[in-house]
Amino acid sequence: MELKMFDLKSESLSKIMGTEMMMLSSSLTNKGRMVNGFRGTTQSCSCRGTFPNHSYSGRGMSQNAICSIDEKEVLFQPYQINGTNGSSMLFRSNRLLDAYDDEYNGVIVNPEGLPSNPAAFASILRSSLSYWKQKGKKGVWLRLPITKSELVPVAVQEGFEYHHAERCYVMMTYWIPEGPCLLPSNATHQVGVGGFVINEKDEVLVVQEKYCSSSQAGLWKIPTGFILESEEIFSGAVREVKEETGVDTEFVEVMAFRHAHNVAFEKSDLFFICMLRPLSTKIAVDDHEIQAAKWMPLVEFVKQPQIQEDNMFKKIIEICIAKLGKRYCGLSVHQMPSKFDGKQSSLYFNIVDDDQDSICKSS
Repeated sequence: MELKMFDLKSESLSKIMGTEMMMLSSSLTNKGRMVNGFRGTTQSCSCRGTFPNHSYSGRGMSQNAICSIDEKEVLFQPYQINGTNGSSMLFRSNRLLDAYDDEYNGVIVNPEGLPSNPAAFASILRSSLSYWKQKGKKGVWLRLPITKSELVPVAVQEGFEYHHAERCYVMMTYWIPEGPCLLPSNATHQVGVGGFVINEKDEVLVVQEKYCSSSQAGLWKIPTGFILESEEIFSGAVREVKEETGVDTEFVEVMAFRHAHNVAFEKSDLFFICMLRPLSTKIAVDDHEIQAAKWMPLVEFVKQPQIQEDNMFKKIIEICIAKLGKRYCGLSVHQMPSKFDGKQSSLYFNIVDDDQDSICKSS
């Protein structure tokens, strides 16, 4: 008598992948019990099989009994019925998270393949962590979109920590090896720019902000703002001046930069003062942020009490005036290729000119 327990060739993989299950014949149960007129004995052993993308293991089995290739385990259940030997296939599925390796032997989880159900995610996450530990992986990067924020507590429960957050997702990390975590920390700095724009009449383009601290009330200041993601310093300065005043400019040089700490949310701050050349003069104020804007004589600008009483402001103005008098050379921008990353990058530096009429060569 032949008892066909499981025909892998005829069974669709889509029927056997997914949540944890066992493929067992209902004709056999525990050892030595009579079921459907047959007396059967069972004994488990494991064998290797190839089933991509998923990982399988047997509950209650020893570590040596579990084997996995291509993230799948197949188990065969030998049996004996009325003196005839045979075997049935035991198939147990614990899916892995869809992920790929990074260049540092870490793992980056594909956020598009995350399950929506927290319970299913918890099971798959545990199986994935176990598998990655066996493979000797190091750091795990888990990006959870805001549409699946219910998965965050599950990840925390499994030992993940917050790394950083954006408007539409939170990035979490898990360090597998023993010892200190070697994953890079979150971004430590914010980057700002200020545009020093002066025309042929020695007038500086200045603004008064609608919202400012009491110490800056009434202060006429240069246009400032933050660099956008993937934006260059020089183009960010030009953009900020245009947005706040409506004046078109071109970048000349970086005059100086300030480095400060614990500025916002315990982050550090880099602020670049850029000299810009005006290409237009008509002012159109951005009334969302700016109270007023105007061309102000340089002498009046420097005489403002807030500038005279602040060493940082005074030094910045002195540097810009020195540049106008050809006694100071700032940093011009140069596009340079690099073999390290195969990209064009902006390198800021100056070149001293032998011509005594100009301290710097033009970029």
